[in-house]
Amino acid sequence: MSMRQFPRAWMMSLCLVATAASALSLADLSNQDASNGLKAALEKGSLAAVAKLGVENGFLNNDKVKIGLPGPLEKARPLLKMTGRGQQLDDLVVAMNHAAEAAVPLAKPMLLDAVRSMSVTDAKNILTGGDTSVTDFFRAKTAPQLTVKFLPVVKKVTDRSDLSAKYNGVMRQAGPLGVGGQQATVEDYVTQRALDGLFTMIGEEEKAIRRDPIGSGSKIIGKVFGALR
Repeated sequence: MSMRQFPRAWMMSLCLVATAASALSLADLSNQDASNGLKAALEKGSLAAVAKLGVENGFLNNDKVKIGLPGPLEKARPLLKMTGRGQQLDDLVVAMNHAAEAAVPLAKPMLLDAVRSMSVTDAKNILTGGDTSVTDFFRAKTAPQLTVKFLPVVKKVTDRSDLSAKYNGVMRQAGPLGVGGQQATVEDYVTQRALDGLFTMIGEEEKAIRRDPIGSGSKIIGKVFGALR
């Protein structure tokens, strides 16, 4: 081969390598790669979700997860405002969201434990299970335990802000309008909404990784999720 021909042959070889790499499929991945890639994505997505929500106004300024009043109570807002309770309702919404922000950081160790407990079979199933399979995995593995963990933290915040009394008072006042009895306690309501918000944001992180695995900045995530494209 002449020196003039060498650069062209070299470029052709690179193209062949690139084509082979882009044609990589899930079946071509080793179990170890599939498991490692997914665990890296799970960790990255869950920690990012916690970081975004577990800060001041993390819930309040995010329309996707902001905690509002229970549906029937929200419908009664105009009438309640006419009776002078509008500011009480506004304060209630702010305090509920701050309570959720205080609880969410507690999810971090449980989410990481769920990642570590994942089997190779779990990894393969999640990788081929659709855009929210990671979220579904976390919900199944952690929701009951997180509910127990969140409740006392939420209650501590709501008690300190007098939120429990406000909530119960508003619900009692709304009772004659037929909107009471939706939640036994404010901490139950806030805890459930906090969990919903956390899993929603994990889902958003998962979708972002699936859309642009290379952009995750992780070689193994790019390799594994790139094989699904």
